[in-house]
Amino acid sequence: MNRTTLSRSQDKTPTKEPVLGTPRGLSADERRIYARIPAEVDYVRNDSFVEPGAEGKLFGAEAEDIRIPAWTSFPEAAEDVPMRGGRRARLTAREEAAMFLRYNYARHRLGELVKAQLKRVTAPRGREMIRWYQRAMKARADLVRANLALVLAMAKRTRIPNVEFGEVVSEGNVALLRSVEKFDVSRGFKFSTYACRAILKSFNRLATKTGRYRQRFPTEYDPDMERSDWDVNRHEVEKRDSVEAVREVLSENRACLSEVERTVVMERFAISSRQKRKTLAEVGKMVGLTNERVRQIQKQALRKIRAALVEDFVAA
Repeated sequence: MNRTTLSRSQDKTPTKEPVLGTPRGLSADERRIYARIPAEVDYVRNDSFVEPGAEGKLFGAEAEDIRIPAWTSFPEAAEDVPMRGGRRARLTAREEAAMFLRYNYARHRLGELVKAQLKRVTAPRGREMIRWYQRAMKARADLVRANLALVLAMAKRTRIPNVEFGEVVSEGNVALLRSVEKFDVSRGFKFSTYACRAILKSFNRLATKTGRYRQRFPTEYDPDMERSDWDVNRHEVEKRDSVEAVREVLSENRACLSEVERTVVMERFAISSRQKRKTLAEVGKMVGLTNERVRQIQKQALRKIRAALVEDFVAA
C-alpha cells in the first residue's frame, strides 16, 4: 500500500489536517463533489502506473469495455430463500485485474493532483481532481457490485446466535469494501480468495462482539415482559387497610385487651405514634416485666386482635 500524504508536520506538535481551498469558478455541483475529496489519498502501487500511455490503456479509447454483472441483494429476505436459477456472468481474471488497475491508477492520479493543489489552488486542477475522484468512486462501486455475491454466500453459511441475517450481510459488505481498497492485483491472487478470508474474519469479530454483549445483557428489553407493579400496589393498599382496622380495634378495645396487653401492642408496633418500634427489652422496662413475659403477652394480645378482626369480617 502506497500513501500520498498531502501534509505532514515537521515537529511533534499535533496539527489539524489541511483543508483544500475551494477554487473559484466551480459550479455548485462541482463544489459539492470537491468537498468530498479527502486530504489523504491511499492507493495500491503498480509499476505500470509510471509507464507511458498508462492512462490511455486504462481509460482511453483503447481501454477494454468491461460490463459489470448486475447484482441486487435484499438482506431483509430470509437466508433460506433459494437463489434464482441460471448462471450469472462473472468478471474474468483479466477484467478483474483491469478494474483494480483502473481504481488504483485513478487514486494515484488524484493523490498527485491534491498534492499540487495544496501548494497552489487553481480551478482547472480542481476540475481535474473531480474527474479522477469520480473515476475512482465508479471503479470502486463496480468492483463492490461485481462481488456482492461473495458476501451473501458467506453469510448463508454463517450462523451467529442472536444476530439477524441482515446485520451479518451488512458486516460482510463493510469487509468487502475494505478488501477492495487494499487488494494488490500484482500478487497474482484472485480477489475472491482475499475477500472471503476478510469477510469471514469480520463475521468472527461480529460473533465475538455479540457474545460479549450477551454476557453483560443476557436478554433484550421488552416492555411487554416487564413485571407489573399491580401486586406490589395491592399489597401496600391491603397493608394500610389492615393497620387502620387494627387501630380501630385497639381504640375501641373490641378485643378486650388489658391495659398491659394494649401498651405492649401499641409500643411494639408503633401504632399510636410515628416513632420507631420498640424492642422487647424496651417495652419490658416500661411495664416492669421480663423480655420473655412481654413476648408472651404480645402473642396473647395478637391472638385476641385476630379473633376480633375475623369476627368483624364475618359480621360484615
